[in-house]
Amino acid sequence: MTFANNVIFTDMDGTLLDHDTYSFEAARPTLDSLKERGIPVIPTTSKTYAELIVLRDTIGLDGPFIVENGAAIYIPHGFFEQKPAGTIWQDGFWCKSFISSKGYWLKLLEKVAQDFSGQLNHFSNMSIAEIQDATGLDEASASRAAQRQFGEPVLWTGDDESKQKFIRAMKERGAYPLEGGRFIHISGDCNKGAALRWFMDEFDRQTQQSATSIALGDGKNDIAMLEAADIAVRIASPSHPPPEVEKEDQVYTSTLLGPKGWTEMLTQLLALTH
Repeated sequence: MTFANNVIFTDMDGTLLDHDTYSFEAARPTLDSLKERGIPVIPTTSKTYAELIVLRDTIGLDGPFIVENGAAIYIPHGFFEQKPAGTIWQDGFWCKSFISSKGYWLKLLEKVAQDFSGQLNHFSNMSIAEIQDATGLDEASASRAAQRQFGEPVLWTGDDESKQKFIRAMKERGAYPLEGGRFIHISGDCNKGAALRWFMDEFDRQTQQSATSIALGDGKNDIAMLEAADIAVRIASPSHPPPEVEKEDQVYTSTLLGPKGWTEMLTQLLALTH
């Protein structure tokens, strides 16, 4: 496969997908242009493998993708000429995982949960209807969101003081709890930035060129990815300020929201570099 000298890593919800409607229509012409130029667009998301398989097809992406906040990366057969380092073959993809599988974290969770009876529930213990109630997703989407491979979302129903005790108890046992809105995601030490760096090392090794990484995101769980990329693009959001990053060079912020901002910034950046 012939590549241009850029690789794009993109968050999904609120970045490539509209915050409210989940539409990517505003980005479609840019996606088509990137495909024509051989520039890979790599979804880098908190979503699951099951969700991404459907979403990639909807958007028309057929390259690699990073799931569950950097827990693993899936690379389609044929994307690289050689088997990527440290990967295993899974469902037509080379899979590189960075942390233990969900079963490990579930066992830890079950031990700790006994001390917090009645104050929490978690996906593996919930029906699809209960997951729908908690997330607002339709049945098919809730079913795909439940198919986690590397971590477990915990729905916290207790008070805040107990929540902090629960988080401390999980950390003491080696987990890296990530607080979202209503959920605490229990998994290992991984992030989107570490997955990006691993992929770029492999990309440069296999293509024998030093490509430029461009990362686009709108939330706190995108900070590690924005910091790790050569070029960081913060996408404006209707619901929160842009994520704060420490790096100062090559950091851009869109004026438009979501996929409109995505198109705005990539159009500017890739016109600048060619």
